[in-house]
Amino acid sequence: MLSRLITQTSRSDFMMACYGGGFRRALMLLGLLTFFTGNAAAETKAYQLDPTHTSVIASWAHFGFSHPTATFNKVRGTIQFDQDDPTKSSVEITLPVNTIKTGVPELTQELMNATYFDVQAHPNATFTSSHVEAAGHNAAGQPQYNVHGSLVIKEISQPVVFHATLNKIGEHPMAKVPALGFDAKTVIKRSDFNLDKYVPHVSDEVTLHISSEATAQ
Repeated sequence: MLSRLITQTSRSDFMMACYGGGFRRALMLLGLLTFFTGNAAAETKAYQLDPTHTSVIASWAHFGFSHPTATFNKVRGTIQFDQDDPTKSSVEITLPVNTIKTGVPELTQELMNATYFDVQAHPNATFTSSHVEAAGHNAAGQPQYNVHGSLVIKEISQPVVFHATLNKIGEHPMAKVPALGFDAKTVIKRSDFNLDKYVPHVSDEVTLHISSEATAQ
């Protein structure tokens, strides 16, 4: 709306300047028109997660002896990203928990049943951001963000914060479209989602790590 108003006003002034003989003023207005409309168009861009280059890994402590992992695939999601003003950014992710794999068939099946994820009734978990804030840079100079939002598992919603690192942003060398890549981590409690079997011997805390590429649509 703002860019449309600027465009309409600037074009009107530009035509008046031309007809009135103010050529220099017309050039200045044309430059302003290009600046404002160009920046308005570049503010926020929508990116779709690439499921073939997205991994989600959950890890936990097993009696304190080891840290088993589970992976999820076919992850879908949308990122609205504004690099200049992260507060305008947002994230929506759908995690198909029915794709869980642990490398141990018996454990995978147990996690799918009603005691845990109950994938027949609840095949997906979701994350929807409420707000995004800049969090400085890491040692490599990569921008970091805190992504606040709600994680829903088995219809239970809990607030979480993903600590994200923007790995890279730019043109994808193969797809030739704008792309970005990020890693994000958070720690949740299984008991918050009624997944607390064997707590505390198997840790209540679970670390979630997402690594993804996303391309503009």
